[in-house]
Amino acid sequence: MNTRARVLITAAELATRIRAHRPVSLLDVRWRLAEPDGYAAYLRGHLPGAVYVSVEEDLSDRAVTGRGRHPLPAGVRVQAAARRWGLRRGVPIVVYDDWNRAGSARAWWVLTAAGLSDVRILDGGLSAWRSAGGAVETGPVTPRPGNVTVPHSDLSAGARPTLTVQHAASADVMLLDARTPERFRGEVEPVDPVAGHIPGARNLPCTAVLASDGTFLDDDALTRLLSGHGITGDGRVGVYCGSGISATVTIAAFAALGLDAALFPGSWSEWISDPARPVARGPE
Repeated sequence: MNTRARVLITAAELATRIRAHRPVSLLDVRWRLAEPDGYAAYLRGHLPGAVYVSVEEDLSDRAVTGRGRHPLPAGVRVQAAARRWGLRRGVPIVVYDDWNRAGSARAWWVLTAAGLSDVRILDGGLSAWRSAGGAVETGPVTPRPGNVTVPHSDLSAGARPTLTVQHAASADVMLLDARTPERFRGEVEPVDPVAGHIPGARNLPCTAVLASDGTFLDDDALTRLLSGHGITGDGRVGVYCGSGISATVTIAAFAALGLDAALFPGSWSEWISDPARPVARGPE
């Protein structure tokens, strides 16, 4: 299996697996910035057998304070949720969504950081599945309880690299801001109370790593995109967004190339929680 195939699975590959009756756990992770609860959309149509996963309730722990709008959940919470979703030892996991790979990339990051290694994002999401002629079903799915064990109790010190707010301020890290250019420049801010970006960060919107059909760019195109932003694979790279969700799309693209990028989980919403931290505006 090549590096890309460890992160992504195509709709055709998934359909072949399902037709061959090879086991797979499917997780529907609908989430949009303007519509964070995707359950109603899930009920209207999802991959057969897919279980709904909430970014807000399952992949975040909002009881944690001072860590941004979507703090990382503890490993024990991830394990409880994973068993509720029916995840079983030795069965690969495929996550998908219907908007810019944000929900599925967050699920991929959380699960792999927690120590579950066989997790892949459906490349192109639900639209790719439909375009390939894949069937959908309606209504909820309640699986039998799973038996996976999550080895990492603290996802900030788990199987994927992370940045603290102190690291994000360090000149030793090339920091990428995955939000839209207008949010990066501080011209608009639809969610957080302060507009702008972390000083020294470079803007690489997460949608830039996706093609027009919502699939990830091929390896050559991704390599050109990163090199155009001065990223060669040498040195430490960190990625943030508003609250640690869309940044995981960029990190998944790095991983598809075999590169590591660290997530700043609290992202902009944690950075601005202390008014003493500097704020930059404009294109640089």
